[in-house]
Amino acid sequence: MNSKHYDLIVIGSGPAGEKGAARAAYFNKKVALIEKADVLGGMMTQGGVLTKTLRETVLNITGLRQRGLYGVDINYQDSNLDIATFMYREHQVRSERQNSVAENLEHHKVDSYAGFASFVDEHTINVASDAGEVRLSGDVFLIATGSHPVHIPIFPYENPYVYDSDSILSMKKMPKHLVVVGAGVVGCEFACVFGALGIPVTLIDSKEQLLSFADHEISALLQTNLQNIGVTLISKEYVDEVVPIADGQGVTVSLKSGRQLVTDALLASVGRASNVEGLDLEAAGVETGARGLIKVNKHYQTNVPHIYAAGDVIGFPALSSTAMEQARAAMGHAFNLIYDTTDFQTLPLGIWTIPEISMVGETERSLQEKGIPYVVGKVPYTSNPRGIVLGQEGLLKLIFSVTDRTLLGVHIIGQEACELVGMGLLGITTKATVMDFITTCFNFPSLTDMYKYASYSALGEFDALEQTNTNEEE
Repeated sequence: MNSKHYDLIVIGSGPAGEKGAARAAYFNKKVALIEKADVLGGMMTQGGVLTKTLRETVLNITGLRQRGLYGVDINYQDSNLDIATFMYREHQVRSERQNSVAENLEHHKVDSYAGFASFVDEHTINVASDAGEVRLSGDVFLIATGSHPVHIPIFPYENPYVYDSDSILSMKKMPKHLVVVGAGVVGCEFACVFGALGIPVTLIDSKEQLLSFADHEISALLQTNLQNIGVTLISKEYVDEVVPIADGQGVTVSLKSGRQLVTDALLASVGRASNVEGLDLEAAGVETGARGLIKVNKHYQTNVPHIYAAGDVIGFPALSSTAMEQARAAMGHAFNLIYDTTDFQTLPLGIWTIPEISMVGETERSLQEKGIPYVVGKVPYTSNPRGIVLGQEGLLKLIFSVTDRTLLGVHIIGQEACELVGMGLLGITTKATVMDFITTCFNFPSLTDMYKYASYSALGEFDALEQTNTNEEE
């Protein structure tokens, strides 16, 4: 069997695979990309962007963004709303994204192979398809195969009323009630989408705090907003049994506490596992951990130095934005690209709940664990002129170092949070101080102006801290 040689072989065409391939090809590396699915783009075109599209559809058809502005409380409960109508824009975006990925790979002259990839040895890949098999060899490899929903035996996934985070996008009709098990990012996002439509949603989670990795104040505000759109949260609870209703449409969910819920739709969002089955990683000597997670170092190298991994396949945070930068950083390290000497360890997180959440850098909890002194400055949307105009509630929270007054963390909940965090991300990477934000002129009225006033809030805390220290010295 003839073997074609490449500088880089990428497995998977999702955000990490596409951007990793394009980055290396941009610097004149010979690149091959292998994709087993019928279409390119991975979960970004099959789920990631699509859930955000559904969110925007909900916000538009329910008028949710305008409720605070006009003082009107609207629930969109149209029994005639069929799932095809609801998903119309989603299908458009799916097609556009798939075409965009294909065009980008073609533009960068990346050779694409359709089929199932498996390692023969640490420098050789076999690609199997209906057309036969192809053998490829490479100097560097990037594994970007993504992940899939974990299936736990307690949930009868064969039942037409039980979904995972992938299959729910293919539901045939709108539910009258939805139970979501697991209040992680995906669980919270779907709870918001259906709750905003006026569909009763019950969100069950084993933890006490929503999104335990998030700032505690942001998490508390999310919980309040979920309740405001009709989502019932059951915390510190576990599912004991899920039983199909005899001769009925739906399932009965029994909890450990003895409580029972009857629903015609259940979403089990209980985690994801890496797509490594069939890759024969052992043939290349690549080590994996729980749920198939590929272990990597800060350069996204596996234990085999010329084999890298990025995106969902390596685990948290498993977001498209972080996957892209991980892959770019990996390729910068692999090929010693001067363009990519930046340390991409500081990556923003965007969560598309209603309202959206975004964060970057340290939390109060992480700084307390490290013993690093800090000061917090915060400002609510309702005290910002633009926030008042929009009729939106939210919060911008900035965390500064006591030592040098540089910005350490940014936490936002509210409209345009995922856009606003960019200012904070730049501030952290450039080591901006509290005075840098105070002396910057922002548009008025604008949400970015909150950075100035959150910094004023922090400055007041710095002054109070200095006064306390002075009094103690006296």
